[in-house]
Amino acid sequence: MERIHSSQYYTFFQSDKERCFYIDLGQKLVRLSFCQLLSLRQKVWGITIEHHFDEEVNPHGLEILTLCNREHLFVLNTLEILDLKALLSDVFFVLGIAAQTPSLTSKI
Repeated sequence: MERIHSSQYYTFFQSDKERCFYIDLGQKLVRLSFCQLLSLRQKVWGITIEHHFDEEVNPHGLEILTLCNREHLFVLNTLEILDLKALLSDVFFVLGIAAQTPSLTSKI
């Protein structure tokens, strides 16, 4: 396994031998296929951070994130979500995969 990128809370690895990715979320190491990595990216980018500061929408400032067809369940706070968003953006940049946030894509 080769470490691709680290952030304050997480570390991302790539295994060429197993043809998969690993993300160390602190609580556990999660194995991801490329499709699962794309799904994780979509889930994380779909989280509205503004809701974490609105007590009527999200009074506790927590997100429940399920990975790999609900095989893994994580409860993350606002700082962990922001860090995960940054990590995934950096990882896709390092891997050389064109990744644009949905809000930045142009409509044709």
